[in-house]
Parts: sequence; C-alpha cells; structure tokens
Amino acid sequence: MPAAISTRQRLARAAFALFEEHGYDATSVDDIAARAKVGRTTLFRHFGSKEAIVFPDHDSLLQSAHSHLAGTDPETMPSAVIDVARSVFDSYLTEGELAQARYRLTRTVPALRDYEVATVSKYVRLFNRHLQPTTNDSTAQLRHEIFAHAVVAAHNHVLRRWLRGDITDAHQEFTDAMATARTVLQNATDTTSSAVVILSTNQPLDSIVPRLRNAIGDLGSPL
Repeated sequence: MPAAISTRQRLARAAFALFEEHGYDATSVDDIAARAKVGRTTLFRHFGSKEAIVFPDHDSLLQSAHSHLAGTDPETMPSAVIDVARSVFDSYLTEGELAQARYRLTRTVPALRDYEVATVSKYVRLFNRHLQPTTNDSTAQLRHEIFAHAVVAAHNHVLRRWLRGDITDAHQEFTDAMATARTVLQNATDTTSSAVVILSTNQPLDSIVPRLRNAIGDLGSPL
C-alpha cells in the first residue's frame, strides 16, 4: 500500500495543479484549499502564503545549512559547504514532480523567479561568510569567495539539467560538478611544482645550469 499523503503534500499538489491549469496569478488561496478539501485556516497553518506553497522548504533548508556550517571546523569547511549543497540538491530530487512543476512555474512568473534568485544569493552569502579564512590574505579571501559562487553555480547547473530531463545519473553529475568547483581552492593551495628537463647539448654545463634554473623558476612561479 502506498504511504498516505499528508495534508501539506495534498495542499502542494492541489496548488501546483491549479497553477498549471489556470496560472499562478489567477489561482487564489481559497481555490487551493477547496481543491485540497481543507479549510482556509488549515492552509495557512501549513503555509503562510501562496508564495510559501511554491517554496515551502527554502527557509528551513537555509537555517539547517547555517546550523551545520556554524558547527564545522574551518579546516573542513569547503567539504561541509559541498555537503550542504548536496543536501539541498537531494531535497529537489526527493520532491520529484513537484520540483519540476516549480521549475516550469518560475520560468513564467517573474515575481517567483525574483524570489528564487534572492534565495540563491542568500546561499552565496552564507557560504562566503563561513568560508572566509581568518588571515588577512586578500588572495585567499578572493578564492574562497569565488568558491562559494562556484558551488552554487555548479549546483544550479546540474539541477537545471535534471529538471529539464537532460541527465539520468544526477548524483554522479553533481559529484563531478563539485569536483570542478573545488579546483578553485586546489589551485590556491598547490603552491609547489616540479619540472623534469631532458636535453642533449654540446655546450659546457656551466653555461647550461643558469638557464635551467631560470626556466624552472618560471615554471614554479604563480600566475
């Protein structure tokens, strides 16, 4: 037997069905309550507004992300940020058809799109606040800020592809995207390099060594 649908789920399904049938602006709170066979008071007990039905978990996910990062050691913060992004991503996958309905809806309702963009900005600010190193190294600060943007961009890129039905293994593509985002920090911490030089020449060794040192020095210098 399938699991019973909660009142909250019934309200969400009713709302998205009406949004697709009649449009977001033309659908009232009373319409949603009637379709879900509940009272108006019940709807507002589960959702504070019509907009909250579209984005029911954004605030709680953001608060959970803040709590998780606040208790994370700075040394492991980049991994923790990726874990948070994965948790948010998994929440969309769990929603399934509702997430896809939301995607279609936000493409056509500017006010909802603006709300979504504002939420994305909140994640960027949250990640950047927790990622910032304690040193005054401006380059390190910049790289961590870029990493915060990269994680959010990678998350959204894979999520949009999944919502459009362009990928089958969403988890693997997400993992690959986060590995790409992480290269921002890997490049920052990898300050050493090696050079192997093989040559054959008739010139005296004393004249070659200074030139080799200069070449190796150039290869090892930061961009």
